[in-house]
Amino acid sequence: MIARLVVATFAVLALVAPSSAAAPTERATAPGAQVIGEGTATSCTSAAVVRAVRRGGVIRFDCGPEPVTIVMQQTAEVLNTSDRVVIDGGGLVTLSGGGVRRILRQDTCDETLIWTTDHCDDQATPRLVIKRMTFIDGFVASPDLEDGSGGAISVRGGRLRIVSSHFVDNRCTPTGPDVGGAAVRVTNQYADRPVVVRGSTFTGGVCSNGGALSSIGVSWNIVDSVFTGNRAIGRGANPAKDGTPGGGSGGAIYTDGDTFHLRLTGTKVVRNRANEGGGAIIFVSNDRTGTLSVESSVLKRNPSLGFENYPGIFFLGRGKPTFTGSTVR
Repeated sequence: MIARLVVATFAVLALVAPSSAAAPTERATAPGAQVIGEGTATSCTSAAVVRAVRRGGVIRFDCGPEPVTIVMQQTAEVLNTSDRVVIDGGGLVTLSGGGVRRILRQDTCDETLIWTTDHCDDQATPRLVIKRMTFIDGFVASPDLEDGSGGAISVRGGRLRIVSSHFVDNRCTPTGPDVGGAAVRVTNQYADRPVVVRGSTFTGGVCSNGGALSSIGVSWNIVDSVFTGNRAIGRGANPAKDGTPGGGSGGAIYTDGDTFHLRLTGTKVVRNRANEGGGAIIFVSNDRTGTLSVESSVLKRNPSLGFENYPGIFFLGRGKPTFTGSTVR
């Protein structure tokens, strides 16, 4: 175990999470864009969100000038006939799972959401963009990998991009070797392109693995984002040790698979925790082709209670992780 690795310390220590107090939401001006609401908080409902997501396209909100929380009574699901779904909350809209349900789902291989290709695990659409939104209190609990992962958002296939958004106090299945992603779970992206996360925050997520993010065989490009207070609470790692339910790795980020890449740039990962490996990040490339790079970032105070081979990180991949202009300790 490497007790301390400090490459450099620099201004990212002062990195500030993007503000949730953005400009008031405006009515959509793009042709064909949908607007949820009629200028009041009460006009912005769960049913309206579900309908809009099924229709697809650009979705905006007109819920009045103050921040609004919409408690979802049903999980919003993207139909695979959609080319693009952009959900833009303008910095004022929070979607809540109420502590009882997942908030948003995309699955190109789910027949009930309409099959559109003969290669559902590698198709270019739908392209899902989450922009200036907050997701809180999402929840799933199941031993099934799909049903038990992704407390706020679950995505399989197509593309995903998250911009200037916030994820707070989401939950997923508390034990198991492969379930994960209290905030976001992703499996399969078109042509192995990375999920892009930019200017977003992940706080207070709890799951067996991946207190914030989890994926299998998926690359990530995470830029100018913040991960704090997320926890991986399973026990027994993966594969599960005898007599344990498994899990407990990747306090903030859990990544597994063969060839995939994880890149953090200008990102802060602080005070996350794993019962097993990788208080900040667990990265396991089974065929040792995957790469991890940390650039202009700060990773510190991320205890791994079981194992790590870099501070807060357990890495198995090609060569060694690269740390450039970063503090890792």
